[in-house]
Amino acid sequence: MLGQLDSADGAVVADFEAGLGTVIRMGDRPVDVVVLVTEPTVKSLEVASRAADLVRDHKLGRLVVTANRVRDDADVTRVQAAFPDVDVVMVPDEPAIVAAERRGEAPLDAAPDSPGVRALVGLADRLLPN
Repeated sequence: MLGQLDSADGAVVADFEAGLGTVIRMGDRPVDVVVLVTEPTVKSLEVASRAADLVRDHKLGRLVVTANRVRDDADVTRVQAAFPDVDVVMVPDEPAIVAAERRGEAPLDAAPDSPGVRALVGLADRLLPN
């Protein structure tokens, strides 16, 4: 389905299931940007690292890695060790984001200056063409 979309004048953002399956099914059909979202757990980092290797090996697109729910320096170190050559977007485990979502509010509106929202805005900036 995505292969039939004409995105020459715009952008298509797709949120796929976690794991390697989607990256493997992409084959050798590149996109502009592949965003890998991981958490600072051993299993999640292992899967994301393997997915990043596939993205690079098959030249699927510009790679952006985001670590979600980062709680402390040990998490940051673990993520950086898994992606030593990538400037990873670190999104802290942010109570303000959780609270906003529970109230049905957009975190950007509810807590625009919170570290988590600032990290997500930074992620959005990285997705824009250079």
